[in-house]
Amino acid sequence: MADHPPSADSAGALRRTPLFDAHVAAGARLIDFGGWHLPVQYEGTLAEHARVRSQVGLFDVSHMGEVRVRGPRALAAVQHLVTNSVDIPDGMAQYTVMCHPSGGIVDDLIVYRIGPEELLICVNAANRAKDFAWMVANNPFPGDAVFTDEGDDWAQLAVQGRGAVPTLAALTPVDVSAIPYYGHAAGPVAGIDGCLIARTGYTGEDGFEIFVPAGAAMDLWAALVRAGAPHGLAPIGLGARDTLRLEARMSLYGNDIDDTTTPWEANLGWTVKMDKPDFIGKAALAASRAAPARSLIGLVVDGRIARHGHVVLIDGAPAGLITSGSRSPTRGDNIALAYVPRGHGKPGSTLLIDVRGKTAEATVVKGPFYKRDY
Repeated sequence: MADHPPSADSAGALRRTPLFDAHVAAGARLIDFGGWHLPVQYEGTLAEHARVRSQVGLFDVSHMGEVRVRGPRALAAVQHLVTNSVDIPDGMAQYTVMCHPSGGIVDDLIVYRIGPEELLICVNAANRAKDFAWMVANNPFPGDAVFTDEGDDWAQLAVQGRGAVPTLAALTPVDVSAIPYYGHAAGPVAGIDGCLIARTGYTGEDGFEIFVPAGAAMDLWAALVRAGAPHGLAPIGLGARDTLRLEARMSLYGNDIDDTTTPWEANLGWTVKMDKPDFIGKAALAASRAAPARSLIGLVVDGRIARHGHVVLIDGAPAGLITSGSRSPTRGDNIALAYVPRGHGKPGSTLLIDVRGKTAEATVVKGPFYKRDY
């Protein structure tokens, strides 16, 4: 399916998702996000963040990429590419990473197991072309596992928050309340056939991500807006998406993880199954497992907002970097993620941050900054 025609602005030609007109009609402020014309906010980031935490929000994440893998050795091919063991039942999904031989992270992914000979892989928007090329180039069974880039065939809508279940339940015969966390089910939504409903998300709330044929995306968006109205649903932009995921301590590729970071350093070691057969990066990860050079830690920063690129000071000298940081709308304080040398991330300890030439004290904290209570 062909791309929608790009728009043009001072940043050059930008790609549009199939929902571009819906964002314009809703009064969104649109920005260039990795070459895509996407909404950063509608009514305002703080209000949108609060709506997802207390009610329900609707996100356009159609810029994400999808790769289909089919064939008698599809599962074995994916096992070779990713660190996690895709030993999940049909109808389940799994978060994992894909590594270089060096152990650095190519991307973080969600693998949806349709069956032993068919899987769907969701990749980050900025890495769509890179990831697909990597998968094809490193496919160990090219005759028995076929990788197809379906990124332009699908739109993806996320419904996140306490009202997600009743919103979606009104539109589909699928029993969405019975779908487990990281489970998925195929079925019609709002009369649209060919949808995949996954109980996944990037906000720390309950909710779903719906894969829908791109040509039907506008109809599904309108149906979700109507069905969600009694539950307080409203569209949510990229600004709130970022603060929501940071509070839930979910990594952002390009900020918190990249080609230079290993799963051990990024606290993603739980996605690495060293007891499974050989996979790309296994040897390097085995060698670095006992003593990763650095750790990604959580911080609560006193008085100032630490942002990506700000320097962490240890004994007065630069020793680490902030990867993500923001005022936490839910908590009311300043939170951040940072890489620091191994041994300097003990919860409760104090570090100093250089925030635009002024020093701010930060306390190391364990776990997510926010956990839902339902």
